[in-house]
Amino acid sequence: MPIFEYKCADCGKEFEELVFNRDECPPCPECKSEKTEKLMSACKFKTGGGAPDMGDFGSAPAPASSSSSGCAGCSGGDCSSCGS
Repeated sequence: MPIFEYKCADCGKEFEELVFNRDECPPCPECKSEKTEKLMSACKFKTGGGAPDMGDFGSAPAPASSSSSGCAGCSGGDCSSCGS
């Protein structure tokens, strides 16, 4: 659905509105002024599963160790639980 962000030139209120005609600027819900302008919306999205440091895009995480060595299955190569 086409939801756009607007700002009122009179009172400064920013609001979102469902508008089917892209050229239409709805009145301000706060002060009812017709002096509203469409804002440039910032696109935000999140992809699933990535670690905060995505320096190596092509590698998959190492599988967890199933041995009884006490390794927690870290993939960093410098693990305090197994000494690697």
